Amino acid sequence: MSIITTTHLNFRGDARAALEFYQSVFGGRLTIATYGDFGMPQDAPGADKVVFGQVEAEDGFRVMGYDIPGASGGAAASTTRRENGVTITDQPFFVSVRGENLDEVQAYWDKLSAGSAVVEPLAASAWSAGFGMLTDRFGVTWILDVAS
Repeated sequence: MSIITTTHLNFRGDARAALEFYQSVFGGRLTIATYGDFGMPQDAPGADKVVFGQVEAEDGFRVMGYDIPGASGGAAASTTRRENGVTITDQPFFVSVRGENLDEVQAYWDKLSAGSAVVEPLAASAWSAGFGMLTDRFGVTWILDVAS
């Protein structure tokens, strides 16, 4: 028996833009279904919003997302920052992406960091050849590192 876990992200009206962005970073196949695709009248408010979305790449990267019904206004307010060498956050989770080498992780970092707030720059650490943390323009905090 095996099990697969997939991070499922909840957005406030910008799931399509976020999933398209993640596909541009990690590659893979993008699947999007809207509330209208599942029977909501096409002219109803929110019919064009994402009820199911996924990016799945051959290398194992997978993330899902949807638009919270009735929610709008972009990313929820949250903070993640470094203070005196410690990460301070009010977020209940981070998304972790671990690569086999620094070049691979650096390529993801370069794309994912566009428009982001860097919490900790990608650099060598005591436990990894490369570790970094950022909050992307959709409010999702990512940890990228090289497996040691």
